[in-house]
Formats: sequence, C-alpha cells, structure tokens
Amino acid sequence: MYASIRRYRFTGSAKDLAQKAEAGLVPIFKKNPGFIAYYVVDGGDGHLASVSVFESAEAAHNSNEQAARWVKDNVSQFMPDPPQVIHGQVLVAEKR
Repeated sequence: MYASIRRYRFTGSAKDLAQKAEAGLVPIFKKNPGFIAYYVVDGGDGHLASVSVFESAEAAHNSNEQAARWVKDNVSQFMPDPPQVIHGQVLVAEKR
C-alpha cells in the first residue's frame, strides 16, 4: 500500500475546497486501478492536507500529477503555491 500526502496553503473556505475536491477530484482518483482511499484534513491557519492511498507506488505517484492538474484547472485561485508533496510506502496501517 502506498500513499501520497500533499500539503497546501490556501485562501477561502476549507470546507468549500474539500467539497470541490470530493465532487471533482475523488471521481478521477476512483477511476485509477488500486484506489483505496482519499482524505482531506483541515490543518487550520490556511493549511490543508490531502492523503491519497493506492495499492501501487505508480498509482500513488500518478495521483500527484492528477491532483496538480485538477488544482490548476479548478481551484488555483485559492491555492497560489504548489503543495509540499511526499509519497511512499505505507509502513503502518491500523483500523479500529
């Protein structure tokens, strides 16, 4: 299992941006083979983080390109800077 974590600085409403991502970006990710999950976290103080989880490293890496394209085309006016991105193998995954 592999994840991509993107940290954004934004202006506007975190809730509105999360709803736009849910409606526009999540359907794109769901079409990718090996999609497992997508999360958006409001970090407060004008910061959001998104976490995309996939079965393969390639799919996780591709999600970064898809997210960058989607942000540019849909919400770039609210996110003036590129995100900080890390991606790699999930080493611990525990659910209740």
